[in-house]
Amino acid sequence: MAIDGPAGAGKSTIARRLAEKLGFLYIDSGAMYRAIGLWALRSKIDLADGHRLEQLAREARIELEAEGKRVLLNGEDITEAIRTPEVSQAASKVSAIPGVRRAMVAEQRRMSEQASVVMEGRDIGTVVFPDAEIKVFLDADAGERARRRLEESAERGETMDAARMTREIAERDARDRTRSEAPLVQAPDAVYVDSTSLSVEQVEGKILKLIRERTSNGKGLSS
Repeated sequence: MAIDGPAGAGKSTIARRLAEKLGFLYIDSGAMYRAIGLWALRSKIDLADGHRLEQLAREARIELEAEGKRVLLNGEDITEAIRTPEVSQAASKVSAIPGVRRAMVAEQRRMSEQASVVMEGRDIGTVVFPDAEIKVFLDADAGERARRRLEESAERGETMDAARMTREIAERDARDRTRSEAPLVQAPDAVYVDSTSLSVEQVEGKILKLIRERTSNGKGLSS
């Protein structure tokens, strides 16, 4: 199952809940790019140096444990470290590097060979799993997405300026939608879901209904 959409649309929360309910493997593709972004920052690699970033991506050992709640990079737990605004911006930049995306897509496909999966990101239904039986494009108003990100930052004890968050969301959207390699677009056969005024439970209900309609209660869903 593929869930795509812009930053702050609620993809991770919904994908994790669906995976738990369906008994599927949850793969947070965004966390994988954040891991590369974090490693690049720590290694002081220029975020425009495609060759070195591709090497980094190919060498990285990224593990997603406990239904995506723990992220390990080369054996180190980086779950909290990858959720800072700085790493978010770095992830957006490294994810635009073609070589990095190719390395991550190969790894994501390898992970999917283990079991039925729910994967969320920005090119899952268009590039990673173009043949997925269920595709959802989860969206929300830009202002609402910025508000959600501010709440997440506050929960981590971080203080973030609202204007800056709104600006970063807009910049992230522009990069994701205009990059040359696997830009953020809605797959032609994806179902559009606007989560702006919906609760998490309502979004989950809409998607579960879609799954029941398409796959007889989710049985036989491959990706």
